[in-house]
Amino acid sequence: MTRTALVIGIGAGDPGHITVGAIEAMRAADALFVLDKPNAGTLTGIRQEIVDRYAPGVPVVLVPDPPRDRSAERGASRPDGAYTAHVSDWHDARAAALATAIVEHVLEGGSAGFLVWGDPSLYDSTLRVLERVAATVPLVPRVIPGITSVQALTAAHAILLNRVGEPIHITTGRRLHEDDGRNTVVMLDADCTFRATAEPTDHIYWGAYLGTPDEILIDGPVGEVGERIVRARAEARERHGWIMDVYLLRRP
Repeated sequence: MTRTALVIGIGAGDPGHITVGAIEAMRAADALFVLDKPNAGTLTGIRQEIVDRYAPGVPVVLVPDPPRDRSAERGASRPDGAYTAHVSDWHDARAAALATAIVEHVLEGGSAGFLVWGDPSLYDSTLRVLERVAATVPLVPRVIPGITSVQALTAAHAILLNRVGEPIHITTGRRLHEDDGRNTVVMLDADCTFRATAEPTDHIYWGAYLGTPDEILIDGPVGEVGERIVRARAEARERHGWIMDVYLLRRP
């Protein structure tokens, strides 16, 4: 018999953003699996708080996240070549670790739950990794959508994502140079790439640790608040040992 993989979006950190569907899925799981990153105890703690509130008694299995060599990504401007190969190797290592844990904690025919920040469809590797797991441990995925960091960002700043009739572009810092700047949501930008691509008059709405007690919000023209964001990001990462942030760029 195959197992069911419940891929559960749990929002950006606020327990109040958990959907009824996510609560039902957590309660239906035989075990909930978390890839535990080094120096990210707060992330694990928030997940545990969510489980304790909505699905008490369901065991949470911490699986050490295989190390990732970030130096292999520096300077990569396109998501192919060596960068893609590096990410593929990392996903293989994650899949192997999860496959071992699933077999140990969930019987055939049971349900394994995976708690995903934001929504599983937006810049998250869980579904890709579980495809690899399924090559050795048969799994049938069921996805429960969640509140994205993009939704949390616009709610925190009390803004609309776009102006009337305008398109929206969601990208990464690595690809920001390709954008026209009208309404651009940027994720995964450790280098604050907007400093090199944005005009000083472009408006930036930045947020970190969205939905958590450590939430930080800054907005204004890039020429006025850009360096303040860079400093705030570096200080927060040093203080917490990790950071998750996202921003919206809007050209006047």
